[in-house]
Amino acid sequence: MTESELLDHIRKQRQGRTSLKNLFRDFRLRGGEERDRLEAMLDKLGARGDILELNAGHYASTSGGSEFAAGRVSIHREGFGFLVPDRPIPGTSGDVYLARDSINGAMHGDRAVVRLERVSSNRGPAGRVEGAVIRVLRRAHPTVVGEFRITRRGMWVVPHDERIKDWIEIPLEMAIPEAAPEQDRIGVKAIEITDPSDLDGMIVNAEILEYAAPPDRHSEGYPVGRVVEVLGHPDDFGIDVEIIIRKHHLPNRFPAEVLDQARKVESTVSDQELRGRRDFRDLPIVTIDGETARDFDDAVLVDKLDNGNFALQVHIADVSHYVKPGSPIDTEARLRGTSVYFPDRAVPMLPHELSTNICSLVPHEDRLVMSALIELDRQGEIRGVEFCRGVIRSAERMTYTNVFKVLQGDPEQVERYAAFVDRFRTMQELAEILTKKRYRRGSIDFDLPEAQIEFDEFGEMIGIGRGARNIAHRIIEEFMLTANEAVAEHLENTGLPAIFRTHDEPDPKRVLEFEEIAIQFGYSLGIGAVPVTKVRYKEKKAEGKKVYKDIVLPAANPVPSKAYQRLVAKIDGTPEERILSFLMLRSLRQARYTADNTGHYALAASHYTHFTSPIRRYPDLIVHRLLAASLAHKTYSSDEEIKAIAEECSINERRAADAERELVAWKKAKFMESRLGEQFDGLIISTARYGAFVELADLFVEGLIPIDTLPDDHYMYHENVRKIIGQRTRREFSIGDRVRVTLDRCDPLDRKLQFSIVEPPKKKRKK
Repeated sequence: MTESELLDHIRKQRQGRTSLKNLFRDFRLRGGEERDRLEAMLDKLGARGDILELNAGHYASTSGGSEFAAGRVSIHREGFGFLVPDRPIPGTSGDVYLARDSINGAMHGDRAVVRLERVSSNRGPAGRVEGAVIRVLRRAHPTVVGEFRITRRGMWVVPHDERIKDWIEIPLEMAIPEAAPEQDRIGVKAIEITDPSDLDGMIVNAEILEYAAPPDRHSEGYPVGRVVEVLGHPDDFGIDVEIIIRKHHLPNRFPAEVLDQARKVESTVSDQELRGRRDFRDLPIVTIDGETARDFDDAVLVDKLDNGNFALQVHIADVSHYVKPGSPIDTEARLRGTSVYFPDRAVPMLPHELSTNICSLVPHEDRLVMSALIELDRQGEIRGVEFCRGVIRSAERMTYTNVFKVLQGDPEQVERYAAFVDRFRTMQELAEILTKKRYRRGSIDFDLPEAQIEFDEFGEMIGIGRGARNIAHRIIEEFMLTANEAVAEHLENTGLPAIFRTHDEPDPKRVLEFEEIAIQFGYSLGIGAVPVTKVRYKEKKAEGKKVYKDIVLPAANPVPSKAYQRLVAKIDGTPEERILSFLMLRSLRQARYTADNTGHYALAASHYTHFTSPIRRYPDLIVHRLLAASLAHKTYSSDEEIKAIAEECSINERRAADAERELVAWKKAKFMESRLGEQFDGLIISTARYGAFVELADLFVEGLIPIDTLPDDHYMYHENVRKIIGQRTRREFSIGDRVRVTLDRCDPLDRKLQFSIVEPPKKKRKK
């Protein structure tokens, strides 16, 4: 009996309930040892939230039934919240609504179990179920960063995250940190405080000791904590990064044992380490990265074969040689899951002794690699593939800019890299073939410029520009995609547990919403009418009666990836390209790591994984171990362990992305502070009942035009057409309108900008 089998059995029982006695009988268990094993499994399922122990020895499933659900709590800034369930709840259309008085001490991000109470027809979409938190399974916030305030009622930390509604009470004896820990900061150093009154108005990090205060305290209901760090004043240089790191609970200090282990790793490759490896050191292999890159984890080479095919070599730093399973470095890397990249610094997954030294494919130095040797024909189809452990000596550290200049025929760069010119042209030829191949099969390519924060020599932000992209970026992307697919297919064919990068088909409801907006611009996915299905649910009335109703939901996804691809091609270079591409991305699901290979929708790939960045992504390190084990005809890990790693890595990836996005928004808002009162050209990117969101041209900065500030009329939001319309003038504001706006307010801490209309909107062109 496995955990999965046990869970399936409980789900199949009447109302998803059973007892320890019944389970013992159903599985025909004998003796105390088998009972202990069963109870251990039940404890693990309960800790994950898959089951709920109602009372001693009685259990209920939290999925597939109509009584309980487990998932992640999401709190809205207005105080109510939702439970995002781990699994869909039959007969409902989405998340579980949590009223203010039903959250019961849970915080934003907590994993919790809720009791499903009723399906609401008057809150949000039809078919939304309401519930109440009955148990918190895992707290998302062991610490809270915020502003220290002293009031007549005591000392408090006001959370920086507005979704954490409760202030944290700080008893007098808990206000001074025991010791100022070593800091890894850009600006301010650790601050030592001797008098709690000096903390008033400062930014601190507080550990939560009690999530609900004891009844005898005057502040009953408030969490209680202690200050563990004093970060500085709100306007200190670098404080924004420090706040974001702690708000998102990013591990940013390597434990001493991790640093000790990293320092003991030899900085050169020994002869003994070369045994059993293929030698590529005499080949003209190069790395191609950005100008500011400090670690180089991939190197490439392309040759043309006598039969006209291409021989692609992708060499990836063999991090698995240095980071052993269960070691201190490995444990910390798994905890972090990924490196986090901020505009002016990074929080690395691995210590610098590894990431920028022995594991980095620096030029003219021997480095150990995992290699994918792939033969491709003139259509980009794989005709042969081989994997091995090797050693390379990178011949040159190239940048995207310099490779692009070589391919453009820049005389200086062509002369400087004369030995590589023909090879770069061959790389370009192969990359273009691979791009066409992906296009033929339906891969979606959102090749949009990204915002690039610009700093002066003192680290102060001076502007926001467009990140440059050219054919050199495309070359590396195509080669890495090819290697990732080849490795994924190999791992799938072994039949052994493996980790994949998967991307599910889009939610039909979101596709339908996007299609409605695209039509306003004169475009369409070309999918025709979206099929729908009826779902019957029951609603409890106040008198206890149950009324059965039908709700209509979009049916199974009817949209092939080629529909998106065709639309991307149609809008290429048009004024509405950015807005429609943004909305298309929002209609797609997030990619994630899984132990089951379900394919990658956006890439139109049947097999895909992450193999090419083990310095900065833990899943890639696991894939290296899996690949090495398969080459040795061994099994690396169990299916249950791989599933756990995949889930952890997906969570850590989202955490990192949220932190990166939030800091960029904060820096943008801080930059705009000095431009209050200025006018800008903008594009309305979304509308809501409280106003329109506008993105400024060329600045990648967003803000709100409140509906009550729109001039010369009283405006109402019409949800059916997603337009804001004046009641008297019938003047419209809709997605895609170009407007002239003035910056009226700026709140960097909340990342909020507020604009007002200067000129009427210029209507978008219909096709």
